[in-house]
Amino acid sequence: MKREPFKTLLVANRGEIAVRILRGAREAGLRTVAVYSEADRTARHVLEADRAVLIGPAAARESYLRVEAILEAARRSGAEAIHPGYGFLSENPRLAEAVEAAGLVFVGPPADAIRRMGSKSEARRLAEAAGVPVIPGYDGDEQSDARLLDEAARIGHPLLIKPSAGGGGKGMRRVEAGDSVAEALAAARREALSAFGDDHLILERYLEPVRHVEIQVFADAHGNVIHLRERECSIQRRHQKVFEESPSTALDETTRRAMGEAAIALTRAVGYRSAGTIEFVLSPDRSFHFLEMNTRLQVEHPVTEAVTGIDLVRLQLREAMGEPLGIAQQLVSGRGHAIEARLYAEDPANGFLPSAGRIVLLREPQGPGIRVDSGIVEGGEVGVHYDPILAKIIAHGDDRKQALERLARALAETVVFGLATNLGFLRAVLASERFQRGETYTNDIDTRFDLESARAIPGPEAWALAALTAEGLAPASRVASLSPGATFPADPASPWTALHGFRLGAEN
Repeated sequence: MKREPFKTLLVANRGEIAVRILRGAREAGLRTVAVYSEADRTARHVLEADRAVLIGPAAARESYLRVEAILEAARRSGAEAIHPGYGFLSENPRLAEAVEAAGLVFVGPPADAIRRMGSKSEARRLAEAAGVPVIPGYDGDEQSDARLLDEAARIGHPLLIKPSAGGGGKGMRRVEAGDSVAEALAAARREALSAFGDDHLILERYLEPVRHVEIQVFADAHGNVIHLRERECSIQRRHQKVFEESPSTALDETTRRAMGEAAIALTRAVGYRSAGTIEFVLSPDRSFHFLEMNTRLQVEHPVTEAVTGIDLVRLQLREAMGEPLGIAQQLVSGRGHAIEARLYAEDPANGFLPSAGRIVLLREPQGPGIRVDSGIVEGGEVGVHYDPILAKIIAHGDDRKQALERLARALAETVVFGLATNLGFLRAVLASERFQRGETYTNDIDTRFDLESARAIPGPEAWALAALTAEGLAPASRVASLSPGATFPADPASPWTALHGFRLGAEN
């Protein structure tokens, strides 16, 4: 059913995704409204919107996670539609229901679809009913310790215990033969209840080695459902994606077609609308199993946009206005190769703990085939209240080789001073032989990658930071954190490669 087009969009989010959606809305001719907490008064998304509304203190539970505050901001600003972005309230059916009840347009899927797919146990059952292969396991409502222990014995080891609600790896436990299943169940229950308010657990056989391959889907209210090819997301740390690319180096056309058809079948079964993602694990023999559905726009959506030429945010806005997709499956094709790297405010030398501080200097890469989705500005403050993602750096090329070369150059040109980031870690992973070959699995960072070498690689910006420190523009502690005495890697994109013998810090 076609709706009256809305003219003002409120983005109920912050950071790089809010900036991305605001720009897409402005390009579509819409008036834009940002919301912000007290900690985000001068944030980039606030500066880029036509209007910004304060919604509360720095703590997310008192600002970005308050449905009532979001609706009040829409009322005050005259917004007719709300886009949730990702994270925060994006997969909370309460927001979708409240938006619709207020007579506004929710730019996303129906609340019922969010609720059904937000339960991993129900999602598994829906997938099975739709003929989509699932990982052997247990997703039943009987949650007594005795029943779960019996099911664990039936499934075997290694075993994965995970909460039915939530995501991000919280509450997940891997249990090896000989480990105490009872202790792992108790720990998983406690963490799930604390994080999600729900201690319902799912048991699955832990498949290893596997790759993480997801299918981007899109559906409208007219019965049209398509998939927009796959994304490979196997490079992960603690179940969080680090790099994403498309197409996957693991798929042949037969498997790609089968995964796409399975994703469409499940999308239809749940009565979905808007953008969503069906996630699978892929074994070396190319058998695949359903993992979960993300009922929102994904962090890695720029990869799909690069290879298909389809603007997913613009498509979401059109669908929310009741427009039909206007894209037939046979017209969706891939062009070239795209890879995304996630830039985080975190310190690889200190267990990847989040870092905070003022961005003293910022230089984002440019050039052919490079896109940067960023939520930061030079002089801006990065706090500890929210997810530490700063930006996403995306490279697109005619083939994977060119995309890799462009991303390596882009990471070499990226400069962020003032706080610790994972930039050196990204460079090291990208340069690794396994990544270059495209032979990546979800446990690579934990078992096959030398984290110590990654932590010891300062990029070419270390020299510039040393100069800033000499001028009193950066704290000496930041130079110390760049591993004094470490040599530079042989990075062909770096102007400092020829100076690899120089050392940071004074000789004793």
